[in-house]
Amino acid sequence: MASGTSSSGAAASADTAPPSAEKWGFPLMELYRLAFAFYKRNSGKAIHLSYEDNLKLIAFKQQAALGPFNTTRAPALGVLDVIGRDRQQHWQLLGEITREQAMEGFVDLLDTMCSAFRPYIEAVRQDRDETLRKELRLMELEKEARERQENAQQELLEEGYKEELQRRQLQDALNKQTYQQFKLYAEKQFPGNPEQQAVLIHQLQREHYHQYMQQLHLQNQNQLQNQNQNPEEKGHQDRGLEDNAPGNNNNSTTELTHAMEALKLDDTETQQQHHHHQMAEQQHGHVEQVEQGIVQDQLGEEEYDDYVMICPAKIWTRPDIEQFKTEVSAGDGDGVITIGHGDTVTVRVPTNMNGKCIFWEFATDSYDIGFGIYFEWAKPVTNEVTVHVSDSDEDEDCVDEDYLSTTEDLESGSLSQERGAVSNPTAAPKPPISIIVPIYRRECYNEVYVGSHSYPGEGVYLLKFDNSYSIWRSKTLYYRVYYER
Repeated sequence: MASGTSSSGAAASADTAPPSAEKWGFPLMELYRLAFAFYKRNSGKAIHLSYEDNLKLIAFKQQAALGPFNTTRAPALGVLDVIGRDRQQHWQLLGEITREQAMEGFVDLLDTMCSAFRPYIEAVRQDRDETLRKELRLMELEKEARERQENAQQELLEEGYKEELQRRQLQDALNKQTYQQFKLYAEKQFPGNPEQQAVLIHQLQREHYHQYMQQLHLQNQNQLQNQNQNPEEKGHQDRGLEDNAPGNNNNSTTELTHAMEALKLDDTETQQQHHHHQMAEQQHGHVEQVEQGIVQDQLGEEEYDDYVMICPAKIWTRPDIEQFKTEVSAGDGDGVITIGHGDTVTVRVPTNMNGKCIFWEFATDSYDIGFGIYFEWAKPVTNEVTVHVSDSDEDEDCVDEDYLSTTEDLESGSLSQERGAVSNPTAAPKPPISIIVPIYRRECYNEVYVGSHSYPGEGVYLLKFDNSYSIWRSKTLYYRVYYER
């Protein structure tokens, strides 16, 4: 009966006990699992309980697992099973208390009988709280890192959009200034052919924009060098030039802003240039006569006749793009080139004395590329095919190859000649360049672009692969060139 009184008292204390979450810092179910694991692991080792106390704990455990005692569910006992009979008696003494009350009774009784139980629970709680704090801190750090990365990406995109918008505004303003002048020139070159006139106007405006930006970039670089260079730094001039190379785009936005501000001044300069062109036309007759005189001085009368008689190129496509890429990658073709964003690749293909026609094939991965063909009227210095890479901010060395000469570009004539005269007064005039195929964006990621052109004479073909319009993406180019006897 003493045992029954003790069990009933434990049950009563369980009824009046405070909630486990407030008293122990754990939900009741988790607290009970910790208590039972502690009892099972340390019973007979760190915990030494009397036979009666063990019967009480086992009774609470049975009540929590199976509910109130029921003879139909209780296991059958043997005649000599004294321990089993004592356990059933203590289970019966718990009466109709709930499973939750039995769990609380187990915890409280274990706490009363074992002084090491409460420190164990405190240690587990502190370890859990520390783990939670670390996880929360880690989550906060990850969230802050994601936010910083998103903000950086957003700022980068906004800066790119702003720069692209400024570029377009500047190009539109330049196009408005030069449209009438280029229109008159195109009408003289292609009378009665509005489509060819539009193509030529677009080409001239695009070349004029690139030359304008190059000239502005060179002026800014010269100003920075004059401001920053002192006598002690002259010995490191080469390194300084490398750091301020045209490939460095850190000041591109500032240059665009200065260009927009300077555009107002360019309106007056453009009017003056237009007046000078009118005076030149009155003195020499018209633009074609001036160009004819220049070409005759460089090539002679017979070569000029061949120069102006250029047959149109033939361009077609074929669907076997994967096979073509495999052949080129395997070394059967000329090769594979990665064209960086903002870059232009020029493949220089000299005419062959045994050939009469050039053929080209090219394709890309996933994205389009700008493509066009020029012809440089100069005797090839080598029979090898060479590749030249330039970007949109490259200096005047790129202008000689990548842009129209004075015989084709009315806008660039005086500019290129004056710039060449200042940089190298004794340099020979640059050979003229003719447009065979204007640069257009080609969707060459779905099929192979193929073309051919009959030799107009002795010179060098300039195959232009233009990625200057792409701000973010680089392009992988597969190409192959050859000639026909």
